[in-house]
Amino acid sequence: MDDAALLAALPKSLAGQESVYSSWCRSSGADLASHVHDLAKAAEADCADDVARGATGPTTVEEIEAALHSVPLDTAVELMTNLSADSLVFPGHARRDRAHAMRAAMKAASILGPGAQWFSNIDGSWGNGRSWEPVTRHTFDGVVAGRGGGFLLALLQVGED
Repeated sequence: MDDAALLAALPKSLAGQESVYSSWCRSSGADLASHVHDLAKAAEADCADDVARGATGPTTVEEIEAALHSVPLDTAVELMTNLSADSLVFPGHARRDRAHAMRAAMKAASILGPGAQWFSNIDGSWGNGRSWEPVTRHTFDGVVAGRGGGFLLALLQVGED
């Protein structure tokens, strides 16, 4: 299976739960912040009834770009695993098999390669509490996105309490 075919399957595998979204594309000319913006808008449209009335959040690519900061590869893999396997809203509530999520995250990171650039809106380690800059109108959201190996990849979880 070639890398593009794997990237078509891996993000879907990571996002296989309600309120977790993924996307990928070939990165030739694609902008990472625009890619995350499109994914955030898709999540907002899909969960529009769940968002609190009057909620605000980023609406432009520039606002999304400002919310993202660089993270190292190991943090990106940890974030992909946790966004896939755990709930942002209800810590400790498993959403899927952690071992599967870890394998899929590691494989996705290996396809993007060791020189990939990774970004997230989440600050701090997953287990010790965290803060984030919103990328959606949801009360909770977390995104990790990478660029490398000729591809862009993003994984987003949204939630309401």
